[in-house]
Amino acid sequence: MLDVILDALRSAVLITGLVVVMMMLIESFNVESRGRIFRGLRKSGLAQVTVSALLGSIPGCVGGFAAVSLYTHRMISFGALLAMMIATAGDESFMMLALFPGKAIWLFLILLVLAIVTGVAVDRIWKDARPIPTRLEDTFELHDDEGSHEGKEDSPHNVLWKRVVMFIGVLVFIAALVSGLLEEEEPTPDGLNLLSEQWMYWVFGVLSLVVLGALLFASDHFVGEHLWEHIVCKHLPSLFTWTFLVLLVIGTLFHYVDIETWVKGNTAIMILIAIAVGLIPESGPHLVFVTLFASGVIPFPVLLANSIVQDGHASLPLLADSKRAFVKAKAIKVGIALVVFVVWGLLL
Repeated sequence: MLDVILDALRSAVLITGLVVVMMMLIESFNVESRGRIFRGLRKSGLAQVTVSALLGSIPGCVGGFAAVSLYTHRMISFGALLAMMIATAGDESFMMLALFPGKAIWLFLILLVLAIVTGVAVDRIWKDARPIPTRLEDTFELHDDEGSHEGKEDSPHNVLWKRVVMFIGVLVFIAALVSGLLEEEEPTPDGLNLLSEQWMYWVFGVLSLVVLGALLFASDHFVGEHLWEHIVCKHLPSLFTWTFLVLLVIGTLFHYVDIETWVKGNTAIMILIAIAVGLIPESGPHLVFVTLFASGVIPFPVLLANSIVQDGHASLPLLADSKRAFVKAKAIKVGIALVVFVVWGLLL
């Protein structure tokens, strides 16, 4: 049992580090763009759906929050909002890229195509429908990196120690990554051999160097608010906790229960469970399906069904803004997941 705990802890540290590095890079790109991509969307319904779907394809919550904000401001249609919610897989996208990058890209492409087709179809079917009312003015900040905004700014001294802590943390992670300290030493067929792509360690080692550069030269506002408050304080604790707990539970099941035989004999039930869990507007619970797929336990349709219905916590601002839009979008996504499952079964 101790081996199971240590394996779960090592994998959780590795996965959390990889995800945090990617989130920091995405955050940098988001701040640098300053929302320029959103101009002129009202001129074309297809452009709204396509851009919103692409925003959803961005790993993490950044693109989803942006799309919800655009919907709140009536800059995109409900079909475009739905396209984002189908295309996004929340923070689980980072996990998929870390655990099975090749298959993850195929999954994202399938979700993107489904998102665009569905978004265009919904806008055509309900072309003359009245917009679903919203009540929040904004749910996503797109202020300049140096721009002022309401709230208390950190002093340069406070930002300095945060910068140092993050720099040391990333530096230690790079050392552990390239030295193989976090790599499984003796993978076995019965274990969770999730992190076997050796090239991935070197790729993320290089990407981590980019993060070090941002920590050295980025503004105090970007380091203090975007990297420290948004990623380190908000995402990192829950990310590590969920990852460790899911890996610990799955590892324990592998140790005591022949879960692979049961799942393969009850694929339909797993599809329904994946869809039900997908209704949860939060990243974390869906990691179970990502982990099971990475371990070769569940087939691709189960992961696809969960990915279609779930949208991480990108839809949380929508739930606060318009419960009708949230429920309607989730209901449509459940229908699409069921249709995809039936079609997949008929083709196979």
